[in-house]
Amino acid sequence: MRVSELLRLVWLNINQNKFKSIMTSIGIVVGAATIVLVMAIGRGGQMDIAEQFAELNAGAIDISYDYAGEEEEGGFSFGGLRQMFGAVFGRGLDRSDAGAAEQRPGEAAGGTMPEAAGEMPGGAAPEDMGEAAGGAMPGETGEMPDGAAPGDTGEAADAAEGAEDGQAEGQTEQAAEDETQAQTSIVDERLNQENIILTQEDVEDIERFVTGITGATISYSTRGTVEGGELTSGQVYTIAGVKDSYAAVSRLTMAEGYFITVDADKAKEKVCVLGASAAQEIFGSTQEAAGSELYIDDRAYTVIGVLEQTGTVSAGISPDTAVFIPYETGIKYITGESVSPVITVVAEDVQSLQDVIDDAETVLEENYSTAEFTFEDSGSKMEAAESSNAILTMLLSAMAAIVFIVGGIGIMNVLFVSVKERTNEIGILKAIGTSRFIILTEFLIESAAISLIGGVIGVALSLVIAPVAGHYDIRTEVSAAACLTALGFAVLTGTLFGIYPAWKASRLEPVEALNEE
Repeated sequence: MRVSELLRLVWLNINQNKFKSIMTSIGIVVGAATIVLVMAIGRGGQMDIAEQFAELNAGAIDISYDYAGEEEEGGFSFGGLRQMFGAVFGRGLDRSDAGAAEQRPGEAAGGTMPEAAGEMPGGAAPEDMGEAAGGAMPGETGEMPDGAAPGDTGEAADAAEGAEDGQAEGQTEQAAEDETQAQTSIVDERLNQENIILTQEDVEDIERFVTGITGATISYSTRGTVEGGELTSGQVYTIAGVKDSYAAVSRLTMAEGYFITVDADKAKEKVCVLGASAAQEIFGSTQEAAGSELYIDDRAYTVIGVLEQTGTVSAGISPDTAVFIPYETGIKYITGESVSPVITVVAEDVQSLQDVIDDAETVLEENYSTAEFTFEDSGSKMEAAESSNAILTMLLSAMAAIVFIVGGIGIMNVLFVSVKERTNEIGILKAIGTSRFIILTEFLIESAAISLIGGVIGVALSLVIAPVAGHYDIRTEVSAAACLTALGFAVLTGTLFGIYPAWKASRLEPVEALNEE
């Protein structure tokens, strides 16, 4: 039988049973539509994550220092008490300490010893001391340990010497290990014991020596009471001390006025920039806020600008609700020198975040050898979000696979019925010399064709559903790869589940098939 005749026979069988073929492929239709939508939702989720983190400045790295030493609070300590007495009594205390130090070595090196006093320890007689120091040895007295031959003495000595060498070597290794652990412990204990405050010079060093970054800045935040505008009483807001570079690094845009300048920071001017929400709460609108005055901790500040709404967080600061002031102004009037600044570095490429972190860590280690800094980046959060999205996509894909399996089982059942109904036809084909392989191929092609029809219908259905999902804030990005994948799974499912019914049809005996009612 020619291929064209075989395909024509398959088409006739499907065309004569249109309704049954379509109903058979319902499971495949649902499975194909599910595959396309799952991939479209997953792709849309990835694009959403990428866009959101682009707005959140995913390449930003926040560097901070956590002081682990003890705060100086004037508490009681024996060291401080001793220093106080030393300051009061001066040299007298020093002399007593020195005398004690001199007396102790004398006792250890040249002090009264038993031999000098003519006394023996524990009432021992002089001859006993001789026995202890140079007493009788087996070789000298001619006596040997019980059962030991004279030749055994050398072997015992060698064994004893080997044991001593092994023990000494083990002790040496243990001592070296203990020393290494002690050194590591000392290094760990010294980390972050110095109260370090990051500075603009550190930012400049990072900008000079770290490659692959677009900018860096330094900032800190505190809480302060704000009064003025439409506020009836003082309200607590986040007060952020920032440099002029903060706006560019954090991707902030101005709605009114301008951002803090270098000159304002150097002159420690009492000016501020308000976040969009803060301006709305204090003055009622951004237009009213620009150029107005407010009070921060009872000092008047002029509002020189208002930011656009962002909905983001930068260096632990939410720009929408914060009040920004010049870096040096905040140190002079609000925080003093006791601040914990954060350096923010922006990498050119999110994929190179770790390289930038390593380089920045190297630069800071050169400046602060006993400090360990904390690095936080949005890229790791982006990876976590992408991981969650991938897990969700995997679960939805598993559901689609289950639907395909159910659809395949339906195709297999229908083909079994079809084989039963077409037993006479199979008998006639075998009677005219059609081989088992041709009959097997006919049923497999028929199964794959039914699945392909279901896959096409499913893909078309998914293209209709995808825009509807957009109205429910579900982003879908249908791609050609998703459609081809769905069609491929549909044909594969139909073929696999059609193998057994086709094999059963090919194994029918011609006489039995022709006699089947």
